[in-house]
Amino acid sequence: MDELNRICKDYENEITDFLRKIISIQSYTGEEKEVAKTIKQTMEQLGYDDIIETEYGDVIGVLGDGNTTILIDSHMDTVVVNDADQWKHDPFGGDVVNGKMYGRGASDMKSAIASSVYAGYFAKKMGLLTGKTVYVSASVMEEDFDGFALKNIIEKLPKKPDAVVIGEPSDRQIALGHRGRALLEVHTKGVSCHGSAPENGVNAVYEMSEIIQRVNELNNTLYKNEGQHGSVVLSKIESTAVSLNAVPDECTIYLDRRLANGETFQVIEKEMNTLIEGTKASWNVYDALGRSYTEKEFAMHSFMESWAMDPEDPITVAMKKAFEGATGEGSKLFHWNFSTNGFASTAKGIPTIGYGPGIMKCCHMKDEHCEMNDVFDATRIYAKFINEFNN
Repeated sequence: MDELNRICKDYENEITDFLRKIISIQSYTGEEKEVAKTIKQTMEQLGYDDIIETEYGDVIGVLGDGNTTILIDSHMDTVVVNDADQWKHDPFGGDVVNGKMYGRGASDMKSAIASSVYAGYFAKKMGLLTGKTVYVSASVMEEDFDGFALKNIIEKLPKKPDAVVIGEPSDRQIALGHRGRALLEVHTKGVSCHGSAPENGVNAVYEMSEIIQRVNELNNTLYKNEGQHGSVVLSKIESTAVSLNAVPDECTIYLDRRLANGETFQVIEKEMNTLIEGTKASWNVYDALGRSYTEKEFAMHSFMESWAMDPEDPITVAMKKAFEGATGEGSKLFHWNFSTNGFASTAKGIPTIGYGPGIMKCCHMKDEHCEMNDVFDATRIYAKFINEFNN
């Protein structure tokens, strides 16, 4: 595909300018309105056939009308910047230094938005859409509600995708899946009394202490499992009392449980029941409450199972051919250690693969950046994948 290489080379400055522009727009979770507007305008300028906007504010560009349907998803929200004074470059400046673009979202994951938006345009320009329908999605609120927006997008699309590509950064590797994630709450209750006479009450925090120790022991046990393994961390603890001189009558801890392949809800249910065995504690899956920038409120049940594709699945083969054809390098397969929007598509039985420009270790860190050559390569890879994948 010498023509694809030539076209991409001709558009490198335009891709760079687009990425710089969307990085310059602050788009924290639930605050994506302006960046969504910019992405939509760019799709319109590039001649996308149609643009769908969901009630939550997602932007989906549509190309072609064939039977084989491909969805490439990237989220447009980012984590916050609360350490701007410690960055070498303006986190919203999009500075390019030594071939690297700096800024919040450069790796996670506005670089994938830039690559996928232009990949769709190149596929149309080169006539690669015969028999294909391509959706290029810029989804909202992934950082706090991974999978929620993509699930809604898939349900609202005119055609169910035959393949989904998740554009999270992958260090020039092809992701066959990810570890899942469950957010869990554990509750204990006590009896409040005056702090001067604690023997008259039951301290809910003390009631939780044994469970906290068990959480630590559980994590140590999980790490002893061979191969991919789960993990658990106590991420937050809170208690309620009528005053600072009263015994707490309620205590809640929040657990971030990462799920290895095969760790279903039934596995976690048994694990949590064992964790609180012999106590009066209760537990539940956390329901995360959110509001989109369109003022749409929602609740998300925070249990997202892991997923994994076979190395010989047609979607994997197509992505390997796309990567190798675009870069001239051998492809490497791996699994993301973190959770992604891919849970939403695999839960619906849709073959899903991961590839994205960006550096995984840069995500959520100061001086976040991305190699521009990776952005250009990803643009070619996505365009080639559109050509390679057939249902």
